Formats: sequence, structure tokens, C-alpha cells
Amino acid sequence: MSSTSPTPDHGAQPAVTVSEVIKSYGGRRAVDEVSLEVRRGEFFGLLGPNGAGKSTLVEIMEGLRKADSGSVTVFGESPWPRNTALLPRMGVQTQSSAFFVRQTVHEHLRTVAALFGADPGAVDATLDAVGLGGRHGIRVDSLSGGQRQRLAIASALVHGPELIFLDEPTAALDPEGRRDLWEVLRGLKAQGRTIVYTTHHLDEAEALCDRVGILVAGRLVVTDAPQNLIGTFGATSRLLVPLGRIDEQKAASLPGVDGVTVQGGHLVLETRATGRVLAALDPLTGLDGVQTRTPSLEDVYLDITARQSQAPTPLTTDNTNNQEQQA
Repeated sequence: MSSTSPTPDHGAQPAVTVSEVIKSYGGRRAVDEVSLEVRRGEFFGLLGPNGAGKSTLVEIMEGLRKADSGSVTVFGESPWPRNTALLPRMGVQTQSSAFFVRQTVHEHLRTVAALFGADPGAVDATLDAVGLGGRHGIRVDSLSGGQRQRLAIASALVHGPELIFLDEPTAALDPEGRRDLWEVLRGLKAQGRTIVYTTHHLDEAEALCDRVGILVAGRLVVTDAPQNLIGTFGATSRLLVPLGRIDEQKAASLPGVDGVTVQGGHLVLETRATGRVLAALDPLTGLDGVQTRTPSLEDVYLDITARQSQAPTPLTTDNTNNQEQQA
């Protein structure tokens, strides 16, 4: 599959529109006045701690769960009550997917394809794409957890949906399987598919997503492109200096150093002014063996979620021009 991705169409009607959606369980709001848009052709990631409301929000978008208030449209139509006209246009992989466990892998996917009226020829191609090409004759109840996860993803893709919902699809996959799935997803995006994706793997979200939204305690606190978030929130870089080159007190006094810790045989200098610190460090210790760790989406995510756990208020909102202001 090609890795070239088309630019999401900002001018077209959004694939998904969520407006002020609330969903409560007992006295707790699992989804708290969430509003967002997912553009056609976009790879959109929903991030957040366990219990943040990600799966509930995705299930409301899919039409599997009813919101208490607010509205959701998918391709301009409401997915609730269960909208059968939308089903062939959507592919859904949930955290606990159901299978025809007494069928073989190939029989199961043929059954799913038939339910959607899909081309039977898509079955073999889809199994190959998710790494199950050599498992056609294996019964579903004999598959490993990772293999079942692959089959769940295949079941969401076999009918060629325009909009694909994937809820932690790489949770049970090994590192090689994760990377293989990345290529499958990049190929789908290159075909113009829209993907809504939840994950706890922040490196994955940074590598794949056009935009991400971070949910904390049911509230959408920030939405933007990963690189914009990294720049906006000013996460610190880390310089790893081999121990013995410079003592902690002297390192902490260098201009531009925000903090110093000892980790795994290195003195770790945190800074938002990497060049300035390197310039100060060079005449004192030299730069041989000094490693630089640039900020990542994970750094930003941990910073945002930590702050929100103390003061849960929205930080920023995304707009068309990606103009952000930090609260």
C-alpha cells in the first residue's frame, strides 16, 4: 500500500460532528459536553487515561450508545437510533469484539463480508493485509490474543468502509505486529478513508495521526496536530551527560537548565533552550557522548493530563488555522 496520504478536505462536510455531547453513568459524567469534528480523509486520534471517556465517546459516534444530550452526525446523518443506512459506510473494531468462534478464520471473515454484501474477493486480501494470510484454516477459538485482534481489525475493514473506528487496535500486538498495522492504516488513509482511533501508545499517535484530541475526566481539553501540541506546550528537551563529567550542582547552574536528575548512568539536564545549554556545556565537559532527547507527544500528554488532574478546565481549542493559545 502507498504511504502517501491525501490532505484532509477542510471544505467538505465533516465525516463526524459531535456537538456538546453528555453521557452520564450514575452521578458521574463519562462524557462531559464534548464537541469536535473529524474531517473527511483525516486520521484522528482520541487519547486519554483509562476511564477518561474515550470508548464511550467512540461508541456514541458509532451509534452503539445513546448520548444523554447533545448531537452526533456521521456523514450528515444521526447514527442513533441504529442507522442501518450508515452501517456499510462504517467499520468498527471494539475492545471486546465478537467472533464466530467455531468457524475458521476464513469462514468468519467470509461471513462478515457477506453480511455487508462485500466482494468475497476482499476476504483474502484483507487477511493478508492484517498478517493472517497463513491462518485461513485455523478455528477462531484456537487463535492467540494478538491473532484475534488482527481478525477483529480485518472484520472492520473487509467491506471497504469510508469511516473506520478502531478502539486500541494494537493493544494485544507485539512490536512487529504494531508496525505492520501502522502500514495497513497508512495505506487506508492514502485511499482517502477516515480513521478515528484510540490508543495508549503515544508514539503511535504521533507517527500516524493528523490531529489528536486529549480527553481527561470526560472533557476534551485540547485538540490539534501532534507537532503543534509539542510546540505550543513547550515540553522540555533532555540532555544526557555521562556521569562524572560535571557535578549536579554545577550542571543545575548552567544557563537554560530547568532541572537536573540522575538516571541510568547519566546526568539528565532538562531544558527549553537546548542550544544555549550545549554551548555552556561544551567548554566544561566537551560534547562527546552527550545525547539529546527532543520533546515528544508523550511528554506533552503527561504534562497536560497531570495539570488537568489538578485543575480540570479546557486548555485550548483547535481551529482551522491551528492558532493556539495556551491557558
